Amino acid sequence: MPHTFANLLTHIVFSTKDRAPLIKPETRPRLHAYLGGIVREEQGTAFAVNGTADHVHLLVSLPPALSLADAMRVLKTNSSRWMNAAQRAPFAWQSGYGAFSVSRSNAGAVSQYIARQEEHHRKISFREEFIAFLRKHEIEFDERQI
Repeated sequence: MPHTFANLLTHIVFSTKDRAPLIKPETRPRLHAYLGGIVREEQGTAFAVNGTADHVHLLVSLPPALSLADAMRVLKTNSSRWMNAAQRAPFAWQSGYGAFSVSRSNAGAVSQYIARQEEHHRKISFREEFIAFLRKHEIEFDERQI
């Protein structure tokens, strides 16, 4: 798409299967780097990647030709395979994800939020955080599906 231009930032959040604390502290930085590498391989840019033992956050810009759903399939499939090998233990991501648009003017604040995940989750659970995102972005949901 030589004449297609886009500046679409997306804050993506997804968790481990059943929100189990499957991401070991010693593996976490390598997982985050690997996720950023997958985004680059797909011709996107990862501005921030961080998370905790049970979920990850990414602030990304994806190329216009790549749908969010396709990007998520590639991210989750490849990183799950990598985690199984890296930790030598069963690993899987929860089905689904959250994706929230971010204005360029708010990218710095979102990047800082992502960088402070450990600190943030001393005060609030992933479930509470995710529901707050859904409400803030006015996304209808059924709490039984969270």
